[in-house]
Amino acid sequence: MNGETARADAERALGWVVSVNVGRPRTVEWLGRQVTSAIWKSPVEGSVPVRGDNLDGDDQADRRVHGGPDKAVYAYAVEDYAWWRDELGDGVELGPATFGENLTTEGFDPARAVIGERWRVGSAVLEVCQPRFPCAKLGMRMGDAAFVERFEQARRSGAYLRIVAAGEVRAGDPVTLLSRPDHDLRIVDLVDLLPVQDAPADLLVRVIANADVPERFRTSAARTLAKR
Repeated sequence: MNGETARADAERALGWVVSVNVGRPRTVEWLGRQVTSAIWKSPVEGSVPVRGDNLDGDDQADRRVHGGPDKAVYAYAVEDYAWWRDELGDGVELGPATFGENLTTEGFDPARAVIGERWRVGSAVLEVCQPRFPCAKLGMRMGDAAFVERFEQARRSGAYLRIVAAGEVRAGDPVTLLSRPDHDLRIVDLVDLLPVQDAPADLLVRVIANADVPERFRTSAARTLAKR
């Protein structure tokens, strides 16, 4: 099988895209200071080009920690939105793209995807890369600085995706599994790395040995294991 499971007799549908969301950086006042962020995104109609490290019409305010090839596209599920509505109650509005995702999906959990599996979305090919570990700007978006910790504890991270082949995506497009590596390391397993000093040794070993995992995770795992 050349290092991958059988291609499901080629392809199989996982779910579909509910909305495609983009946004440009804006500056707002938060906790007494001016903060620039592109976490505010909105659904767009029609086809949206996906190329390079971004979607057309989308951007990141701080490329040191956001964006780039390993965080080119962020996917989050409507099923997670439903969970958060129950968790937060009716007083919190959760409109489209509240969590800053580019692709709002339905029918499957991006965080349960295997790292390195590839999806066809519209005419683009995307590769599952890593979880989202939120910064303070998610708390700003939610109007609650403590929400960052709450998001991490919920373990509903969504998934960042690489752009393997440029194309166009739009609401209603199916998300189709093209290939899946023969390892079983998933996005949620990388979530389990934090705090890294408490991560199980066997998980650290699996992460270090897996070339599909972004280098920063493998480096962190190797340093932690070397100290034990």
